[in-house]
Amino acid sequence: MTKVGVFLAKIVAIVNQKGGVGKTTTCVNLTSSLKEKGNRVLLCDFDPQANSTSGMGVDKAASRGVYDVLINGADVERAVVSTKYGDVLPSNKALAGAGVEMIGIDHRETLLKQALDVLSPRYDYILIDAPAGLGPGFQYAVCGADRALVVATNDASSLRDAQHTVMELRQFSSGRLHLVVNRVRKKLLHSMHATIDDAMDKAGLPLIGVVPEDDALPVSLNQGTPLLLRSYNGAASAYRNIAIRLQGGKAPLLRIR
Repeated sequence: MTKVGVFLAKIVAIVNQKGGVGKTTTCVNLTSSLKEKGNRVLLCDFDPQANSTSGMGVDKAASRGVYDVLINGADVERAVVSTKYGDVLPSNKALAGAGVEMIGIDHRETLLKQALDVLSPRYDYILIDAPAGLGPGFQYAVCGADRALVVATNDASSLRDAQHTVMELRQFSSGRLHLVVNRVRKKLLHSMHATIDDAMDKAGLPLIGVVPEDDALPVSLNQGTPLLLRSYNGAASAYRNIAIRLQGGKAPLLRIR
């Protein structure tokens, strides 16, 4: 008898060494971009700030979500919240203390991976919003992924941080680790071609997308509505292009309407 294979989701960790580079807006808008393309998508919010949770329109005070799954053994399937932008495995501030609570747990670094493995057959993509920094939360998040996007801005300091992050991601083979350059001022977009090789060299990564600075992004995040539902231009267009490239398609890196 022939066995029918089970399709498993591509699990993508979205990471950075320090906050303020737009990691969460990237998570939320890539989730909704992939959903818009007809994919089954889950956003796993593994950041105690829970801004991806609220950015998807989910009340971060209403569910202990991923914390309850990891610490209390809650049913991960019941912890998922469905929204019209994609499904969410929520976070909240309780997750900040999870690292200490997990010290006595065997194989704690694989707990998130085990939970996502249960959910994987239900989705085409699972995006993990990893906590900023390179501590235990970061390690648990990338352990659960099979590829990663490093988010940085185009200033030298941020690109150096991206390079440090890459050094902690050696488990990802070529083609499974990419750079997103975020918050590029629109007046610099025309000159980015001249600096794009330099940016990739500094980060040590191939580029998957460039996102322009867009004042509408923080507004939409605070209102719990992905920008893509409001716009086809600027950052919204850039995130749509990144989603296409993530799926293996062709889309421009820099031509942003």
